Amino acid sequence: MSKELLLGYYGDDLTGSTDVMESMALGGVPTVLFMRVPDAELQARFAHCRAMGLAGTSRSETPDWMDEHLPPAFAWMKGLGAAICHYKVCSTFDSSPAVGNIGRAIEIGKTLFEQDCVPVAVGAPQLRRYTSFGNLFAGYQGQVYRIDRHPVMSRHPVTPMDEADLLLHLARQTGLRSRLVDGPTLLSTDAAAAVDRVLEDGPEILLLDIDSAETQRAVGEQLWRLRRPGGLYVAGSSGVEYALMAEWVRSGIAPGKARFEPTPAVDRIATVSGSVSPTTERQIRHALANGFDGIALDARDMIGEDSDAALDKAVAAGLASLGDGRSVILYTALGSSADLGAEIDKHAGGRHHIGRSLGRILNRLVVEQSLKRAVIAGGDTSSHALGQLGVDALTVRMPFPQSPGSPLCVAHSRAAGIDGLEIALKGGQVGTDAYFADIRDGLEA
Repeated sequence: MSKELLLGYYGDDLTGSTDVMESMALGGVPTVLFMRVPDAELQARFAHCRAMGLAGTSRSETPDWMDEHLPPAFAWMKGLGAAICHYKVCSTFDSSPAVGNIGRAIEIGKTLFEQDCVPVAVGAPQLRRYTSFGNLFAGYQGQVYRIDRHPVMSRHPVTPMDEADLLLHLARQTGLRSRLVDGPTLLSTDAAAAVDRVLEDGPEILLLDIDSAETQRAVGEQLWRLRRPGGLYVAGSSGVEYALMAEWVRSGIAPGKARFEPTPAVDRIATVSGSVSPTTERQIRHALANGFDGIALDARDMIGEDSDAALDKAVAAGLASLGDGRSVILYTALGSSADLGAEIDKHAGGRHHIGRSLGRILNRLVVEQSLKRAVIAGGDTSSHALGQLGVDALTVRMPFPQSPGSPLCVAHSRAAGIDGLEIALKGGQVGTDAYFADIRDGLEA
């Protein structure tokens, strides 16, 4: 394999960032995910990696926050000299003009990379996400729904998806001109010429359909063909990496597979969850029926005047369960019906504060009980919680075939009680009902 750095990426939340890392690791491309822009010493520790990522929180932030924080992050990404530089968003594309504005992130990257047009790819059949003629579809409980009719994402508590046409959705967030290259065009015999003709019309955003393995391969071929000196800036889901991997394997740049050592069972794990997803609700209920102690937390207590006392109480309860040899899960909601979002949003930064509090709880449980494995559930929760553990970087320990997009990772840290911790970070919609129990009981590739 060439030693060229293939990919630099910024993930708009933590679980999405590990999703990219998993897709690369599965294809045999060593990848590291940093929690903040690394110094030279930390980055040098992972010089063997051919992909480097930076975990962010922009999915839950405002455009003003993006204007301040994304340029330095993107400058680091550009400075890597990678062939592809990727702004990674969730495959459900949930965003709004006020929160997680993908259009603004595209604008910022377009300017920094001095790029006329930014390709966008969202479909990822591996995750049951599909784009067809510009419309996004997503799987849920054995069925596939147009995203504006999806039982969960159409009712997302912060960024509900009420528009399936992604170019119309983006038009609410940016004034950049956009065009689509649909699946039949990508599969045509003169696909490259057809893409070039569209680019000659001067679009600033180019959406590429992915609705199958065939169109995914075609998109990977086009993205790799369009790369440029200084790195091609692209936006989209981990469908970008899955598409590129198909091209890299075809051209012999990457092996397309990797070997992972099985992860044995551990006697107990700690989990914290800030997710209100019905998927996470089922997973919590399954865990409670399979040997986990459950500790329900009132999110309002975690942002009130006595939040430190509430945190101490939660830690004491968690330590009691772990001390008795049982796994424990501490959660702020059991499904969307328990969402206290309206009350939490009355407090500036309330959701972020809850995530950080859950991270502080988990840190104490892991360190005081010398735990070897842990889980954080919730995309936004993970982004804010992991920062409380003193993690510098993550690498993949084991992909999770039953639940793609949520691998078991290894934490690299200067904190002795955290370094080497195996940790899984699970988005709200990700995973089988047995997810938490499976992480405890061990994984095989």
